[in-house]
Amino acid sequence: MTRIRYKSFLPVLIFFIALNGLFISGKSLLEQWGADQQVLIIGNLILFMITFVSFVLAVRGLKNPNPHVFMRSVFSSIIIKLFLCIIVVFAYIASFQKQLNKPALFTCMGLYLVYTFLEVSALTRLLKQNTNG
Repeated sequence: MTRIRYKSFLPVLIFFIALNGLFISGKSLLEQWGADQQVLIIGNLILFMITFVSFVLAVRGLKNPNPHVFMRSVFSSIIIKLFLCIIVVFAYIASFQKQLNKPALFTCMGLYLVYTFLEVSALTRLLKQNTNG
């Protein structure tokens, strides 16, 4: 049963791998756009890891027969994800004030939305399959 739950996370994993492949192979295109390749790769990795932790928290709540536990776990995982991303962004801005790469930063902000959408889609599929509620 647990493997089936984590199979729904597969689109997020595929997106992560494909995006890193694009970032690695498209270095010259990224340079034309003014985006730093390292910032994008590290940002993508951080977003993937935070999304995975958020997904695991929500899946744990889904296992509980009480629907309120699931809702609390989803909301708490989204809040944790948001605050962790904010902390990482502020750390990046504080560390690289003069060399801040705005195109890469804004791209990572867009990736945050994509990862959140993919996570919510996977959780919605799991909720439809749930036999507890």
